[in-house]
Amino acid sequence: MLLLRTLLRRRRPPLPATAAAAGFFTSSGIDALVPPPPPPQPPAPEGAGDETEQEGSLARRVERASSVCEAMRGWMAAGRAVHRGHVFHAINRLRRHRLHRTALQVMEWIIRERPYKLSDLDYSYLLEFTAKVHGISEAETLFLRIPQEYQKELLYNNLVMAALDLGLIKHSYAYMKKMRELSLPISPYVYNRLIILHSSPGRRKTISKILAQMKADRVTPHTSTYNILLKIQANEHNIDGVARVFNDMKRAKIEPNEITYGILAIAHAVARLYTVSGTYVEAIENSMTGTNWSTLEILLILYGYLGKEKELKRTWEVMQGLPHVRSKSFMIAIEAFGKAGSIDKAEEIWLEIKSARKLSLTEHFNSILSVYCRHGLMDKASAVFKEMRANGCQPNAITYRHLALGCLKSGLVKEALKTMDMGKKEAVAKKVRSSTPWLETTHMLLENFAEIGDLENAKRVYEELNESKYCRNSFVYNSLLKAYVKAKVYEPDLLRAMILRGAMPDAETYSLLRLIEQFKT
Repeated sequence: MLLLRTLLRRRRPPLPATAAAAGFFTSSGIDALVPPPPPPQPPAPEGAGDETEQEGSLARRVERASSVCEAMRGWMAAGRAVHRGHVFHAINRLRRHRLHRTALQVMEWIIRERPYKLSDLDYSYLLEFTAKVHGISEAETLFLRIPQEYQKELLYNNLVMAALDLGLIKHSYAYMKKMRELSLPISPYVYNRLIILHSSPGRRKTISKILAQMKADRVTPHTSTYNILLKIQANEHNIDGVARVFNDMKRAKIEPNEITYGILAIAHAVARLYTVSGTYVEAIENSMTGTNWSTLEILLILYGYLGKEKELKRTWEVMQGLPHVRSKSFMIAIEAFGKAGSIDKAEEIWLEIKSARKLSLTEHFNSILSVYCRHGLMDKASAVFKEMRANGCQPNAITYRHLALGCLKSGLVKEALKTMDMGKKEAVAKKVRSSTPWLETTHMLLENFAEIGDLENAKRVYEELNESKYCRNSFVYNSLLKAYVKAKVYEPDLLRAMILRGAMPDAETYSLLRLIEQFKT
């Protein structure tokens, strides 16, 4: 595959050119790790009427039509002009749904037909989807065919992002080198994407070098840059690391946003530092801009952790007032109310989603199962399980884990062990096994085995937790120590083992260890 610097020596016929217009860097390169900031929207075209409705209509028309040309002809046949805002709305929807080929066809039509004055933003979208559909070689070739007046900061940054999206790090470094030669500024979103690509445990040491290069290039980190760094530490259950990154952010005088506070609040809630978490929840409320559904979902989760039923109800009412409420939002609300102890409200939402939508996913049933099993309501859980099977949904490992917890809560130890064994036969993705809900449910199993003094099964469950960094939380190891106390069993070097596993002992740890010392013979 030829690199850009080789291709620059070749001559190719240019694409149709129009006068240049100011553009913005829109490809942030931030995946599900942290939601990206919305791209800047062009002003509403004069005479466009209800833009939101028209944009949605064009987007849906493009998605449903057998071809893009047919969709555009149908749109114009209805007496509507194709405005920039309509097109970009459709492109963003297509990107979200990963309909890259259709998005490319839309941009090819725009470049060919030129329904409005083209800008470098149009060419940047064309470049992005060419790379996604045809690969980096075609994107490089296209880059050289774009009129010279558009081959500036926006287009180069998008070429770098295209390479990074394909995991071609060496290519991206070559393009960045060319940008430095041309004195073109590199976007902070490029560095965001590089950090994400190096966020796995084996490559994480490179992140400090990326940040050093960012500083050398005089690129100011964006708020989202620190959000990514915070999320990496939070995923590792490293509260000290979270605090360190946040302090770096404050020293750099980068203003936190609601996403920042959401990461901080959830990290501390998972670590059971509820007072600190509550402080950051207040910061989310104060920094909220509008009714963003993703922020509202985060608040639902947090109010569930903090047991704030009143705030939960208020937030859920706000979400119900949105034009569309996702199925996932219903599941989050059910689990949040269940965690806060409001079983009646969780059941009310469950009945609401059952009456409004067809429940075809196991995840739907798992949400209410988690509520019943958390509170040991096995009669209701069994009824939901039967309903799940009747609807054609197959139980998965998460289902069996919830049921095992419910059995333990109800004192049905043998049934719990059988259910856990059934769950082991189901495949569990690494992403699920390292997720907070899975780890928290597993920890509740550990707590219940510890409560009845079943040391053997407590150790067995702890070994599962020990595979994750969740064990950095001292309360996890303390639960294992409680099993030793209840079983009246002494074992040396428990404190040393705890420290070696990355957990710091607290006052409860030392109290439990003193009790265990009594069983020494």
